Amino acid sequence: MNEVVGRDDILLLTLDTLRYDVAVELAAAGRLPNLVRHLPGGRWEERHAPGSFTYASHQAMFAGFLPTPAAPGPHPRLFAARFAGSETTAGRTFVFDTPDLVSGLAAAGYRTVCVGGVGFFNKQGALGSVLPGMFQESHWEPEFGVASPTSFEAQVERAEQVIAGLPHERRLFLFVNAAALHQPNWFHLPGATREAGDSRETHAAALEYIDLHLPRLFAAMSSRRRCFAVVCSDHGTAYGDDGYTGHRLGHEAVWTVPYAHFSLEPSA
Repeated sequence: MNEVVGRDDILLLTLDTLRYDVAVELAAAGRLPNLVRHLPGGRWEERHAPGSFTYASHQAMFAGFLPTPAAPGPHPRLFAARFAGSETTAGRTFVFDTPDLVSGLAAAGYRTVCVGGVGFFNKQGALGSVLPGMFQESHWEPEFGVASPTSFEAQVERAEQVIAGLPHERRLFLFVNAAALHQPNWFHLPGATREAGDSRETHAAALEYIDLHLPRLFAAMSSRRRCFAVVCSDHGTAYGDDGYTGHRLGHEAVWTVPYAHFSLEPSA
């Protein structure tokens, strides 16, 4: 990461609430063609979330604690704050001296931009302003939120505008929190109804919707130079698993998440 930082643009895309099992099933069934072509080996990596809901998980990720590989460690991290005795800081780790990765990348010359999704990024109150407040520039509109059937394409359009307006020589750290998978998501499945509510099937349809619009985001992020991309879930969610519904709880469906990182080569 010490070679990547300062050379490449960086994208962190969190697919909010995405379950690992649903992500794996859709990838194996050929239902995520745009994303799978970038996944190393065409497969998601199984990891453990650093938090069981959006706020906690993103606070951890912005401190350098991305989802942890689901196997005994320690596992060296990509990014880490300078911290005496850290067992997961290695020679290849980008170490920053600020309290969080966002300001650490800003100190390294990056323009830091947030395109928010779920309510913790809506800037409509003190709590919803904490995470976007870490960035030099942040965007949120109702069209980006959980109730919008066109949330991800609206977020991608805003990202395209941000990238087009940035001086070519300025490196970019873009964070996008995709809200489409979060409840409510029933409207992404043709024939589903509000009365029937959300399910693993509507959750899966929301992921297919994101995959449909992903090429625009990846094309924009690789339009200026190589882009290092991290795509992951911040936590999963339960749809009646063992009687549980939702997240912010200690169930495997919540703690187990899909993860990938890869490079997007510059557009021709």
